[in-house]
Amino acid sequence: MAKNILNAKIATPYAQALLDIAKEKRGIHSITCDINNLRALLDSNKMLADSLANPLLSVEAKRKIIEKAISPEVSEQTSKFLMLLLDRKRINYLEAINERFLELVYELANIKIVEVTSANVLTKEQEDLLIDKLQVMTSAKEIKLVITLDSTLIGGFLIKTNSQIIDLTIKGQLKELAKHLDSVLEM
Repeated sequence: MAKNILNAKIATPYAQALLDIAKEKRGIHSITCDINNLRALLDSNKMLADSLANPLLSVEAKRKIIEKAISPEVSEQTSKFLMLLLDRKRINYLEAINERFLELVYELANIKIVEVTSANVLTKEQEDLLIDKLQVMTSAKEIKLVITLDSTLIGGFLIKTNSQIIDLTIKGQLKELAKHLDSVLEM
């Protein structure tokens, strides 16, 4: 948890600076695409991600990796930003910075990211219905669902958005019933 807090503290000013550059250069869409492509590249190429995060690898070696593997795939602003992270020895926070940048872009565009934990795979119709309900609830222009499966929930789903948690799981309902029965039996 402490590592996540540290990552967030370091990632936020860099992500905000990247967003400010994107706004200034009227390149929000371009840089957002770069960040999404960069995330996909690092997810698909473990060796590349590990090399950038390796503290034993020199800055010059990392610079060559960025110049050869990443710079040809991204805009000039994104490439310069990566070099800045490298010079400031913050390249190992790249994943957290990317995540925070996308969160800031989504906030700017009034897009909400909602985490849904479900006992079962949701159908397309269920996802669409859930998105419609969440848009009404949050007044968001768009909803992006991040769905994870958890069979221990027995049935139903758990929704997390911002600081709000909506528990519609059978497991949660059973816990509430148990609390109610405990309070009734104490009388």
